[in-house]
Amino acid sequence: MTQSTTPRAVPTPGRTRLRRLRQSPAMRRLAAETRVHPAELVLPAFVKEGLAEPRPITSMPGVLQHTRDSLRRAAVEAAEAGLGGVMLFGVPERRDATGTGATDPDGILNLAIADVVAEVGDALVVQADLCLDEFTDHGHCGVLTASGAVDNDATLVRYAEMALAQARAGAHLVGLSGMMDGQVAVVRDALDGEGFLDTAVLAYAAKYASAFYGPFREAVESTLEGDRRTYQMDPANRREAAREVMVDIAEGADVVMVKPALAYLDVLADVAAMSTVPVAAYQVSGEYAMVEAAAANGWIDRRRAVTESVLSIRRAGADHVLTYWAVELAGWLQEENR
Repeated sequence: MTQSTTPRAVPTPGRTRLRRLRQSPAMRRLAAETRVHPAELVLPAFVKEGLAEPRPITSMPGVLQHTRDSLRRAAVEAAEAGLGGVMLFGVPERRDATGTGATDPDGILNLAIADVVAEVGDALVVQADLCLDEFTDHGHCGVLTASGAVDNDATLVRYAEMALAQARAGAHLVGLSGMMDGQVAVVRDALDGEGFLDTAVLAYAAKYASAFYGPFREAVESTLEGDRRTYQMDPANRREAAREVMVDIAEGADVVMVKPALAYLDVLADVAAMSTVPVAAYQVSGEYAMVEAAAANGWIDRRRAVTESVLSIRRAGADHVLTYWAVELAGWLQEENR
């Protein structure tokens, strides 16, 4: 048999070998294009009125409904971990049609804002969810008409009142998550009119009507029946996100957000490319729960999956990431950098 004389392909010395920059942990660190820093992470946290002790959220292992006291401790832990901020969500004992607990100075969210600001001062950006869904008995993000539809403009009045209540409680940033048209302009005008010129506005500019919010509904004990598709974005739409972002920036948003994050990395990349303000992304409850469930079954490496998922959100263009793993991930990052 005649032996083949076809020469074996050998890279020419000095030519490109892409593997050269992957040969060791030190080389990979040196060549890394994207990094995650604790200051780019924001911890979402839930505080429930009337709790005697923190309560685990079954669909989100490791996440709690906090008491006011345990929330203070969690805020201190977040500050010590070097996080950029916390985003607070309130769970009231009583709800009504217009969400009056959202604007009550003694409502659970406003008390929690004041608690955390008093505890950590400026060590964290204390952020507050500005939406009515946790406070309404129907679970929608706004005021309803007699026919049961969400009344955009009547809701804006409540948002303005809610923004002022949160600013008076000491919030550094208010997170407008309701997806009402005109919400940024109305809230910005209300804040400026009352002298809260330095209170920042984060607009959930591209918030989709997603299936990945399921565990969050348990966390806030949602009373929603039906869905929010008439005001949150259709998952089929990509270009529309750019319109939402441009409108919110024009109305005065200081930060814009894409939510969810992992299932919408294309949208996030688009927004990051065109935004003139910082871009946030929310790694939502369903994304968290899927990783935790798979890891609990031994199907994936939990630490690597958590780190890779947050890195992918940063790589797509997020300037900061809201994630329930924020404190734990910050600890890992600090270990790696010692």
